[in-house]
Amino acid sequence: MTHQIRAVMAHSAFCGVPEWLLGELVTELAARWEARCESERHDRRHGSRRREAGAGPKYELVFTDRLLATLVHLRTGLTYEALGVIYQVGKSTIGRAVAEVRPLLAARGFAVPQRPGLRLRTLEDVFAYAEAERVTLRIDGMETQVRRPKAHRPGRRAFVSGKRKQNTVKTTTISDGQGRTLWSGGVRPGRMHDQTCVRTEGIAEQFRLHPGVKAEVDDGYRGLANEFPNQISAPPRRPKDLDDLPVIEYYGWRERKRRQSSRRICVEHANAEHRQWHPLQRYTGRRDTYGETHAAIAGLVSDRAAKRTTQRRTSTELVPVRPMTC
Repeated sequence: MTHQIRAVMAHSAFCGVPEWLLGELVTELAARWEARCESERHDRRHGSRRREAGAGPKYELVFTDRLLATLVHLRTGLTYEALGVIYQVGKSTIGRAVAEVRPLLAARGFAVPQRPGLRLRTLEDVFAYAEAERVTLRIDGMETQVRRPKAHRPGRRAFVSGKRKQNTVKTTTISDGQGRTLWSGGVRPGRMHDQTCVRTEGIAEQFRLHPGVKAEVDDGYRGLANEFPNQISAPPRRPKDLDDLPVIEYYGWRERKRRQSSRRICVEHANAEHRQWHPLQRYTGRRDTYGETHAAIAGLVSDRAAKRTTQRRTSTELVPVRPMTC
């Protein structure tokens, strides 16, 4: 029965990762999980173990089942009680398994395309990689609806998004030109502006330290583009006298805006990959664990995206046409 459950849960429709990635996760995280558990036991005993290795009560769920239960919970949002019925254990056992494995997934970082073994964990890593590989970054924000804070609590209105008119948590995503996630984090309340979110993470300082890094952004980062005009590209401003512009200038403005949007749209595709995971559609857990959940999911998404073949994109530059006589 255990083998049948494990075979079903290991399917990508449930756990959200392919077989090759699941095998890598088991190999990579099993030793870290065991070391963490042994460290906790050492703290409880206030010293080294007194019995031989293997003695004492056995785990109801081995590490592979704990990892699968965590992945299924992150992918589908299946409750602890439902997972407990499937594995024939209590929901508290599933809750402890998720609480143990989720930090390990969040600490893995983000995979780099065509660089196996290299992972990016901070903004400093992302900008150093972009400068070395001459990668143009795409930056965008993402909002996830969360539960409304209790009444009469300070800072309750900080989560009300001015754009969505809901209680949200805002994160920032950085991708490359193929829509592959390089970094996602910077968790802030939904009321905070997109530009303020990245500035509080120190992104302006990174642009100063890495003058060769370029980025594509939307209108929400207009101030950042004004501060670094040679590095950050934002959509062209809307002319004040748009209705009175000549036809050629009007369509020129529209074409410039369309081209900038087509260069930046890949980061929207990266955010769409994150939203395929149920908790990032509407998060119903505790808000203080959202950052850990988001980092775990974004890291798994980056693993799959890094394996995608780089697509060759045709140029969108204007090509001079030979005049024809009628």
